[in-house]
Amino acid sequence: VIVPGNTHPSFRLWLTSYPSDTFPVAVLENGIKMIIEPPKGIKNNLFRSYTNDPINDPSFYDNCKQPGPWRKLLFSLCLFHAIVQERKQYGPLGWNIPYEFNLSDLNISMKQLQMFLNDYSEIPFNALIYLTGECNYGGRVTDDKDRRLMVSLLKNYYNSKVVLDDKYSFSPSKIYHITENTSLQGIQAYIQSLPLNNTPEIFGLHDNADLAKNVNETRRVLGNILLTAAMSSESKGGDVEAKNIQ
Repeated sequence: VIVPGNTHPSFRLWLTSYPSDTFPVAVLENGIKMIIEPPKGIKNNLFRSYTNDPINDPSFYDNCKQPGPWRKLLFSLCLFHAIVQERKQYGPLGWNIPYEFNLSDLNISMKQLQMFLNDYSEIPFNALIYLTGECNYGGRVTDDKDRRLMVSLLKNYYNSKVVLDDKYSFSPSKIYHITENTSLQGIQAYIQSLPLNNTPEIFGLHDNADLAKNVNETRRVLGNILLTAAMSSESKGGDVEAKNIQ
């Protein structure tokens, strides 16, 4: 048991947790809270991937026997990672069940991609799609239709056209495409040029999907405001009651 008498004054306990409705309130009230949220939007999501380890490490990014296919497929994988995360904003139009994909899914997938490109002269797309879509990301997916959608989406990002077509586009508007300069700095510069706001086309959705997303987001914000106001009222009521007791 940790008590002040036998605890070093510099001792600090760090706890990490997913959002939980059952987390002890006493711990929250007596601790310092730090919240790390995934970046919002494809542009910010891609930028985080390309400015964090291991991609921003030259010993990883430039360490592949097939540099051309590697850089194209790596960007394609990072875009896929952003897509599967951002589809959650569309509610049941995006996924039947909301899933918490994270950087660990991306990291293991990119390491497997590099390993296969180093070990095989001919890219084994079927194996890559199975490991990435069925195991790494698909391991979190519990709905059968969501799993089918996951693999179907991945096939747009893991295929021979991505490697052979220097101007391969991931969307009808051609906003999201393979850039000519695939160096780390070139990719980062291209990401900075992308729009902040996403359009449903990149997710394979109709334009009307934005309406549903905006309505859901508005309801969520208003719900949080009402919840905050209610908690504030309860707190003030408790203070008044305490003063009356005194």
